[in-house]
Amino acid sequence: MANRMYATVRRYENVPDPAKAASAVEETFVPFISSLHGFKEYYWIDLGAGAMLSITVFNTLEDALSGNEMARVWVKDNLKDVLPHIARLEAGTIVAHKIVPEKLID
Repeated sequence: MANRMYATVRRYENVPDPAKAASAVEETFVPFISSLHGFKEYYWIDLGAGAMLSITVFNTLEDALSGNEMARVWVKDNLKDVLPHIARLEAGTIVAHKIVPEKLID
């Protein structure tokens, strides 16, 4: 399959202040994760009720697995005040994907 991509998913439970966590992720974690080898995309999702989800897309499975480990350590070392430990961590092959191009504004 051409243009294969790989995603990592990290779920956090019992986040005490989701707004503060989102701000910290945007300001400090996004620059870190986006600098990793093979990085393509990143999403931080507020699921409500103190649950948050991080999705990162990489070019290769090796990059995804390495990125997941580096992210786990980085969050533990830098965001322990706003994010509890990771409740769930997974990585896998993206088997379906669609991006809708932005419409041009006249």
